[in-house]
Amino acid sequence: MFQDFIEILILSAIQGISEFLPISSSAHLILVSNLYDLKTSSLLIDISLHLGSLLAIIFFFRKDLFDLKNNQKLLNLIIFGSIPLIIFGYILHTSELIHLLRNIKVIAWTTLIFAIILFFADQRKINYNISSNLNIKSIIFIGLFQILALIPGVSRAGITMTAARFLKFNRVDSGKISFLLSIPALAGASFLGLKDALNQPFEFSYLVIIAVILSFLFSYITVRFFLSYLNKFSLNIFVIYRIIISFVLIAIIYL
Repeated sequence: MFQDFIEILILSAIQGISEFLPISSSAHLILVSNLYDLKTSSLLIDISLHLGSLLAIIFFFRKDLFDLKNNQKLLNLIIFGSIPLIIFGYILHTSELIHLLRNIKVIAWTTLIFAIILFFADQRKINYNISSNLNIKSIIFIGLFQILALIPGVSRAGITMTAARFLKFNRVDSGKISFLLSIPALAGASFLGLKDALNQPFEFSYLVIIAVILSFLFSYITVRFFLSYLNKFSLNIFVIYRIIISFVLIAIIYL
């Protein structure tokens, strides 16, 4: 029982922290699953982890999401920006082509390549903001970039922030755009996972509840402190982290 709790704690921390940082949650979860034989890892646990993150981001932005009178335009833009990912994600999922991308070689190179792209995007100096500059053209641009997040190692948070920074949005608002776009993304991932889970036998356990709760806590704390971080610092620390991880993986693969 204690071992199961530790494994759920590790998985929840990886999901909650890496989902909203530009470092790729799927890559970290795949790597940990490959390196360690986690007995608690399952489709139902994966759904629970995504659900915890989804509930956390909804709770964090509850005022914006439920203030329809003042934020209807923003919510509409988030829906439009999520359409490309939903369409391509569904195609890759139903065709099972997505499984071809889930390997360490892909993760190693995408982690490196998109870290470098993030670095150059983060050098933009003009500070556009959501209220004045986010429009249908910019959100579609960011949404098209988000499709790349279907490849492990790219990072959904990383690629959406990269696109937003290329469009000259300030770091904090780039983070907010990324977080808001994560709501449809996480909802879609949870729905597809639940759809698959219903087609196979599964056993509900207390670990599911624990996974949701812990993922919620890690996700909420990450979002809160990451926005504060973006207000003061660049994204260089995440670029360096990704480069180090990619070099380690490349060394393991090719040496």
